Amino acid sequence: CHRQLWFFDKNINMEQNSERVKLGKLLSSNSYLRRTRREIQIDETITIDILEDKNVIEVKLNNKLEHAQKMQLLYYLYYLKKLGIEKKGILAYPKLRKREEVELKPEDEKEIENALAKIKEITSLEKPPPIERKPFCTKCSYYELCFSGEP
Repeated sequence: CHRQLWFFDKNINMEQNSERVKLGKLLSSNSYLRRTRREIQIDETITIDILEDKNVIEVKLNNKLEHAQKMQLLYYLYYLKKLGIEKKGILAYPKLRKREEVELKPEDEKEIENALAKIKEITSLEKPPPIERKPFCTKCSYYELCFSGEP
């Protein structure tokens, strides 16, 4: 969401109050307990749920925003590649007992670079972008901020 991105860039962070974010953190902290390299922060830019020798694993509550989740993981792989580290990715959905392997391809890199350019464009705006009501808005941690003035 462009508005969420804009608010987050301006340090208006509503996620600390979100039940869904808390559930996701709880799931992440209680899944894959035998893995030792968990919650790895790199350059204060990305935080990887689980880092293995060959894989970056991102743990998710559900797959309802699968494209966005995949793009997040692809960005992590892209970022690591820029640091000279090549890995594959896994989107893990413990509650669904599902895993999806993700590999960074040249077309993904191009999509990420386009997304990064769009991010710069959005974050340079003086005001937040207009509201675009989407099905997932009601579950978003920024919902009240966006829709508090509506009847």
